[in-house]
Amino acid sequence: MPGFYVENFGCRAARADGEAVRERLLADWHCTDQPTDADVVVVNTCSVTAEADRAARAFIRRTNRQNPRAKIVVTGCYAQRAPEELAAMAGVAAVVGNSHKALAPEIVRNLAAEKLSCTTADAHAIVSVSALLSGGNRAPVWVDDRFAHSFLEEAQLVPGNQTRPNLKVQEGCGNRCTFCVIPQTRGSSRSLSGAAILKQVQGFVAAGGKELVLSGINLGRWGRDLAEPSKLPALVSEIFERTTLPRLRLSSIEPMDWDADLIGLMADFGGSRLARHAHLPLQSGSDAVLRRMHRRYRPWHYTEKVAALLRAAGPDLTLGADVMVGFPGETDREFEETVQMVRALPFGYLHLFSFSPRPGTRGWALHADAPVRPAVVDERMAALRALAAEKTQTHRRSLIDRELQAITLHTPDALATQHRTAALTENFVPVELAASLPANQLVRVRGIGLTAEGALQAVQLTADQNQYDAIATPV
Repeated sequence: MPGFYVENFGCRAARADGEAVRERLLADWHCTDQPTDADVVVVNTCSVTAEADRAARAFIRRTNRQNPRAKIVVTGCYAQRAPEELAAMAGVAAVVGNSHKALAPEIVRNLAAEKLSCTTADAHAIVSVSALLSGGNRAPVWVDDRFAHSFLEEAQLVPGNQTRPNLKVQEGCGNRCTFCVIPQTRGSSRSLSGAAILKQVQGFVAAGGKELVLSGINLGRWGRDLAEPSKLPALVSEIFERTTLPRLRLSSIEPMDWDADLIGLMADFGGSRLARHAHLPLQSGSDAVLRRMHRRYRPWHYTEKVAALLRAAGPDLTLGADVMVGFPGETDREFEETVQMVRALPFGYLHLFSFSPRPGTRGWALHADAPVRPAVVDERMAALRALAAEKTQTHRRSLIDRELQAITLHTPDALATQHRTAALTENFVPVELAASLPANQLVRVRGIGLTAEGALQAVQLTADQNQYDAIATPV
């Protein structure tokens, strides 16, 4: 039986693609623990920043050096954006862009079996156009701008290696933010049908699943493109009405897609079946910068959405955001506006990253005209990292002596030997639980402190327990 290995880079939705490829291949192959043991290595790339590109190239070079017999198949956003660049790399046997990722599992199988044909254009043979033109003397490339084979509907999700798997229900993005390459690498917004989603959720519950994460490239746009258009709140309501899924978590949703209906669901189900966790990309707290970014909201819009979510979910809501530093032309005053906005809002965590010019975007030209000096970017990043750490600790300390719902995860051996269990609260806070429990269990916990790494120390509560013993000393 051939062995394969999948390495994922990038966002939650991209990782869902990688997991889908993995599940398809498991029908006939075995998944190795390391790329050095695999016959085929699938590299599922990101291209949102230059650093993401660099990380993918470094992994490909290292894999080829350590396992030269392996056939490397590169897919994902980098593969869509610059396929020829990747096809020229040593060890790369095929490049499969997002436009053809639904065909990736079969392409991988054909590669392993050495059945790639360059003499027929039969669509069922999954032949690369570039291979036909080149006579097969180079790594074949499957990429076009139609995205006809782009939606990789997952095999049935079950709780396994991932206690909380991602169900990607939406692909692509119709926004045109000046810094973003996603419309080029993933195409316009497309939605998985409601019927297919419900089937997945029902199968997940039947397999014993407790928490499922809905994800997408632009999740809030789900359903707008369907033959019978719908919206995300209607989908969430239907999941609650037609399945017994204990907990649903929503991944990143653009601020303006948190409409009254979706916020209403947070009020009705938050803390029970809907996780009190909202990730709203911010990017900048400066109105001028948001306009240059071509974002569809202003700072006061964002603040209003956060206030509405807090009214709906209460103070235990964990609020997260993406914040970009060093967008072209960002002045000291504009950066300070971002700092002040971050300081004013109750963020539980931030994803911080510096602007990276992407070829083919408006941001590329803006960067050429008004770049922010790297030393300034580094200084601003350090300031925001310190503020983000402060916000995270403040939020987590507020949960000490609070009763919370949590799900147990696969516990690392080092933690298990201490008779502790890794878990995640319903409101997205990592937990070290003073008990030895299997993964995929819903438990009631009470926070008693923070670990040195910042996780919430907690004890498990029984149904009738009002008191608890402090098994661990808070740090």
